[in-house]
Amino acid sequence: MIADSWRTRFAEASLALRFALAVGLFGLVVAGAAAAFGYWGLARQLDARLGADLEGKRSLLRHVLSEVPGVAQIAADTHRLGDLLIGHKGLHLALIDQHTGRMLASFSPAAVESVARVKEQADHAPAAATHWQGPDQRRYASLAGLAAVGDGQSVRFVLSLDQDEDQQLLGGFVGATVLTLPLLLALVALGAWAVARTGLVPLNRLTAIAYHVTTHNLAQRIEPRGLPKEMRVLAEGFNAMLDRIDEGVNRLSEFSADLAHEIRTPVATLLGRTQVALSRQRSVEQLHDVLAGNVEELDRLTRLIADMLFLAQADQGGTALRRSAVDLALESCRVAEFLSAVAEERGVIVEVSGSATAQADKILVQRAITNLLTNAIRHANAPGVVAVALHQDAANAYVAVSNFGANIPPHQLARVFERFVRLDAARASSQGGTGLGLPIVKSIMQAHGGSVQVTSESAGPTTFILRFGIQ
Repeated sequence: MIADSWRTRFAEASLALRFALAVGLFGLVVAGAAAAFGYWGLARQLDARLGADLEGKRSLLRHVLSEVPGVAQIAADTHRLGDLLIGHKGLHLALIDQHTGRMLASFSPAAVESVARVKEQADHAPAAATHWQGPDQRRYASLAGLAAVGDGQSVRFVLSLDQDEDQQLLGGFVGATVLTLPLLLALVALGAWAVARTGLVPLNRLTAIAYHVTTHNLAQRIEPRGLPKEMRVLAEGFNAMLDRIDEGVNRLSEFSADLAHEIRTPVATLLGRTQVALSRQRSVEQLHDVLAGNVEELDRLTRLIADMLFLAQADQGGTALRRSAVDLALESCRVAEFLSAVAEERGVIVEVSGSATAQADKILVQRAITNLLTNAIRHANAPGVVAVALHQDAANAYVAVSNFGANIPPHQLARVFERFVRLDAARASSQGGTGLGLPIVKSIMQAHGGSVQVTSESAGPTTFILRFGIQ
């Protein structure tokens, strides 16, 4: 429970504090490793110095013993051996008869103790230093070996050095490290916090702008010049996001206004007809005519609402595709047959040629082709022909719907796929158009991962091309 609380607090902490803590923790690891390495290096140097001192004393001791005539004279000539220890604090010497094991000379209790401590090791490794701790809790390093006196006989010696000063030095190093390391790490963490606070100033600017962004205030942008590289990329991305939001809000506002206008027209028509019908007594035939007209407006309103729901689902990625192998030529023929009555009434003939197959949702394919053919029949010259041409290559299948009629100006080509856009508004409204047919075609093609394109020549046909991926 406590761990979760601390984890939550750390997650909610400011970036500057988290950065400071991270730097402090990293500094602790690095400084701890450096201190451990320093301690190890100092201990190695002290051991090396101690070994050199013992080696030097051993050489001097052998020289002094070589000037002693015999083993029996060692006890009588201890002052010369004592001179060897003068000026060398912490140096202890013991001499032992090699044959009898009798102590020939010793100059301190530590020297006597050293004989028992290093006797076993001296027999196996006479040149190796032995580290041991005496009853007084002091640590010693001893070097044992054999040395010849003047008559050629050998005596065993044990040279010992008190390591108390070395231990004090190592202890002082550890104490200084323990005392100074927290202070040093605190200063490093404080410096890291100050640096992070300074470095986060541009982010604070971005936060301030983001805080004041609303649907009524999308004009603010961050000036990327003068920012660090990472913040410059973030500022450019933030500005791009605001541009997209601004565009989306504007489109939504325009769409809402257009939708209100489109719904208002049939509702106003229904209300007006109903009020006129109720203004005085009407015959059954007259009421029947009013209701028939209302049905037409209600049908148009129903289609408008259905189209809007479809586009809303498509915008949210809610169009579920049921893909299967679709014969595009067969579906085009079925749609052409379904619209044949409308085409004949307009004096238009629909001709289907070619073949193509694609993995697609059959119902949505039928709807896309229906919208294109309805639009082509509505705007074709009469008498005339609406041609549906199909073909495919290695990667894509194409459905091209062409008609001869009033051409679309080049600057208007992209607008035909916008919602509620009618280049011939009066004509489209009179023929029952909602201005959503081509946007629905575009949404259907996007859901399939395909596309829809339009070309319109001044003296030639206007052609809408559906592109489906074969796979």
